[in-house]
Amino acid sequence: MRPILAPLMLCMVLPLGAQTRARGRDLGVPFPGTPGPLNAITDVAGVEVGHTTIIRGEGKLVRGQGPVRTGVTAILPRGKNSDDNVMAAWFTLNGNGEMTGTTWVEESGFLGGPVMITNTHSVGIVHDAVIEWIVKRGKEFDWSLPVVAETWDGTLNDINGFHVTKEHAFAALEGASGGAVAEGNVGGGTGMMCHGFKGGIGTSSRKVSPGGWTVGVLVQCNYGGRRQLRIAGTPWSSVPEAGQPLPCYTIDPPPNARFGRCGGPPPREEPEELGSIIIVVATDAPLLPHQLKRLVKRASLGIGRMGGIGGNSSGDIFVAFTTANPRSDVESGTATLQMLANNAVSGLFEATIDATEEAILNAMLAATDLTGADGLRVPALPHAMVVELLRKHSRLSR
Repeated sequence: MRPILAPLMLCMVLPLGAQTRARGRDLGVPFPGTPGPLNAITDVAGVEVGHTTIIRGEGKLVRGQGPVRTGVTAILPRGKNSDDNVMAAWFTLNGNGEMTGTTWVEESGFLGGPVMITNTHSVGIVHDAVIEWIVKRGKEFDWSLPVVAETWDGTLNDINGFHVTKEHAFAALEGASGGAVAEGNVGGGTGMMCHGFKGGIGTSSRKVSPGGWTVGVLVQCNYGGRRQLRIAGTPWSSVPEAGQPLPCYTIDPPPNARFGRCGGPPPREEPEELGSIIIVVATDAPLLPHQLKRLVKRASLGIGRMGGIGGNSSGDIFVAFTTANPRSDVESGTATLQMLANNAVSGLFEATIDATEEAILNAMLAATDLTGADGLRVPALPHAMVVELLRKHSRLSR
C-alpha cells in the first residue's frame, strides 16, 4: 500500500494566546518558581522562535514518499534582524547526537546566528540553509559555523526520505517572532516521542530575584521510558496500567517493530530507550562564557527530575546564551563587560533546573496523538490521568 500524500503543510509560530492545550500549571502541577508573563523562552527580551511543521501522507512507509512527520525549529537570540553575537556555552550529558558549531562556541565563547533543531538526517541541509540565509540577508563574513541540533524521529517519520528542504529552514527563520511559542507536535518536534508518549517542543521560563533576571528554556524532547517518568516527583508507574494507551500499530507491524498491533497484548517489556533531548537555555543575566557553562550543565538536573537518565543511546546536548553585554564580540580593541558575581548565580541555576523540568512536561501536555510511518500510533500524555496521579499523591497545587 502506497501512502496517500496530502498537500505540504507549513505551520509557523502561533500568535500570542493561541495555545489550545492545557499546560502543566493549568492542570495544577506544583512547579516551583515564578514564570515570566508567557512562561516561555521568549520572556527573555529579544529572543524569537519559529517553526516549520511537515505532515504528509499515511500508511505503510515508502522511502522517499512518506509518511512524513518532521520539521525545523529556529531560535534566534536577538531576533532575525540582529547580527550581534551573544556569549554562549554548551554541554553534553550523553553524546549520541549532534549539535554542530559547538567547538567554536567552546573556543570563542560566542554564538553567532540562530540555534536550529531538526531531525537527525536533516542536520546537513539545515546547516547549509542557515549559511545561505545569512548570505542572502547581506551579512559580510569569511566563514560561518551554524549551530544545528537534532533528535531522531525515524519511528514516526520517513527520516531516510530527506523531506526537509532549505525552504523549510528559511520559513522557520523568517517566521520567527517573539510572543507565545507553539509547543508539542510542531517544528523539529513534530515526530518526536518522550517517555513513551508523544513528545516534541516545550518551553518555560523563570524570573530570578534579586536582580530581576529571566531564564528561559526550550526543549525538543525525544527521550526516556514510561517506567522512568516522574511528574512533580510522583512516579508514573504508580498509575494502574489498565486502560493506558500504548504506542501501537494500526496496521500490521513491520519486521522488528518495537510495539505491537493496536488491540493486541501490550509488550512484555518496555523497548529500550532510543531517544534524545536538545535544550536551549536563554538568559538576560550578564554571565560570561565560563558562567554559562556552569548554567547549562544544570539542565541535566531538570531532566533527572522527570526521570531521564541520559541512556547509552541518547543524545542529550544543551546550549546556553545570554543577551546581556551587547556588541561585546568586537573585532579589535577591548570590550567593556558586566559580569554577575559568582556568589549570585545560584538562583539562575535553580531557575534553569525548574524551567527545564516544566518545559519537558509542557511539551508532552501540548502534544496530541499522532499516527505516523507504518501506522504507528503514539498517544499523547492523558491530562486527566496526570491530574488523578497528582491528586492521589496530594500533589495538586489547586
